[in-house]
Amino acid sequence: MDNYIGVKLVGAVPEKRMAGMFSQVDGYRVIYEDGYESWSPKSVFERAYLKVTPNPDLKSGCSISQDMVDGFIKEIHTTTMGEKTTVVRAVLRNGFEIVESSACVDPKNYSEDMGREICLRKIKDKIWGFLGFLLQAAIGGVKG
Repeated sequence: MDNYIGVKLVGAVPEKRMAGMFSQVDGYRVIYEDGYESWSPKSVFERAYLKVTPNPDLKSGCSISQDMVDGFIKEIHTTTMGEKTTVVRAVLRNGFEIVESSACVDPKNYSEDMGREICLRKIKDKIWGFLGFLLQAAIGGVKG
């Protein structure tokens, strides 16, 4: 059997389904571009899909937002190396890691907080690009 990776833009509505005679399971009714509908358990759906921010000013109606970028960072680790270099490692929600560094010229001017801020700006710029790539693939497919 061959393995495949895919990304698609779907509509989804939170919905409960019966899991027996007296219990319900949280999940989502999923609506695909061609109108096909399916149902997915909440944990499976939320592991596979990232909610896209509605944007009424765009023809596609959706875009990457600052909240999506900020929320994609799971952990941040900051380290000072030497006397004037800050290194930041961000662990993303999907387990991917981004490492950035910042350094000043004179150790007397060093601030780990400022270095962290600079590194986080660089990291978030990369996340914007990654999420933009995912959204483009979701809208247009992987082959356009």
